[in-house]
Amino acid sequence: MTITDQVLGSLLRADPARPRITHYDDAAGSRVELSGATLANWAAKTANWLRDELDIQPGDSVAVLLPPHWQTAGVLLGAWWCGATVVTVATGAAVALCGVDQIGEVAQSDELVAVGLDALGAGIAGLPPGVRDFATEVRVHGDTFRPTGSSPGAETVLATARAQATALGLAAEDRLLCTTCWDTEIPGGILLAVLTAGASLVQCTSTNLAALPHRCAAERVTVTVGVEVPPLRRAS
Repeated sequence: MTITDQVLGSLLRADPARPRITHYDDAAGSRVELSGATLANWAAKTANWLRDELDIQPGDSVAVLLPPHWQTAGVLLGAWWCGATVVTVATGAAVALCGVDQIGEVAQSDELVAVGLDALGAGIAGLPPGVRDFATEVRVHGDTFRPTGSSPGAETVLATARAQATALGLAAEDRLLCTTCWDTEIPGGILLAVLTAGASLVQCTSTNLAALPHRCAAERVTVTVGVEVPPLRRAS
């Protein structure tokens, strides 16, 4: 089984309607919430697109050069679902996905894809020739995915994620508020640790610190990482 099969499978069996990612972008003034079922749909669309359009096969490298965002979660889970190895360096990757402001900085890969990180998943107009637009291309693909193989090292990645979930003290009923990058020992480590534990993530971008006490109460946050919000426990 792939990383995504093992993570999403248990979440969907437990409660497909439960919110799994709630993303606040305080600069844009947006809040987007994805249930387990909706997250699985985005991951499936991404996996189908990577396999059918870009010919990504199990073991191929996919560089994910994106900040914490609900779209990034779909990209990571989709890449793992089709058996890709997620990396954080574009050089040598079969596909590199990055933000618009990184296009000129990303080292050459076989395919370069821009991810707009729009709150509602809108596409990007006026991209340079040869740069694909993630949102426009991925949305036409199917909401279900049937993997054909698992990526090398999948069990090691999952074991690392489980160990991090334990280190963070996460249980299935937890809602973790995060203001930091997800990458730890593995790409997307915090996201994967939260989902592996069966917990939920409240991710804040361009964080308005003054808003956090009220937000934590409204979102029933139980633990934080990257920021102190008394009296909640801060995981390290």
